[in-house]
Amino acid sequence: MSMCDFDGLSEEEKTNYHNQISKSAALFGGDNLFLQLLEAIRNTKPHPLTAKDAEFKFELGTVKWNKVIFRDKLDLLMKIRPNEGENDTLILDKEDKHYKKVMNVLRTIKPITFEVHPADETVGKGFQVHPFEVIGENITRLDLVFDVLFFCPIDTVKEILDYSEKTH
Repeated sequence: MSMCDFDGLSEEEKTNYHNQISKSAALFGGDNLFLQLLEAIRNTKPHPLTAKDAEFKFELGTVKWNKVIFRDKLDLLMKIRPNEGENDTLILDKEDKHYKKVMNVLRTIKPITFEVHPADETVGKGFQVHPFEVIGENITRLDLVFDVLFFCPIDTVKEILDYSEKTH
């Protein structure tokens, strides 16, 4: 199940996603500012993760990271994202012809730290996020906040933020 397929999640998973994303949004200054950040990221071409200065700035805030991500690495990451939903991990079978490339991407991007800060520090202190959640030797998933920040459709993020157990 892909984390961007919110409707297919259990109530417990939906509550967990809501709590994680709401916390990040609050640290950025609230749902509205957080959604504006996501809109700005989605509307930026080429993809902001490939910025040569490893930084994304817009009027309401900044996302900085400590290593440039090259286009080929981002393209492969975007290509394997759906695999996580099917196999519960980004890691491919060792027999897969793309296994070494995928492992190289995971090793390259995994140590990067992303700093997300609102321009007005009185509205929120910001937060840090890492791209992956390593669960075991053969299980690596995209971090929920990272996926929401850079990839999930805005409508799905709104649904996550608006979710409450009482309404379902």
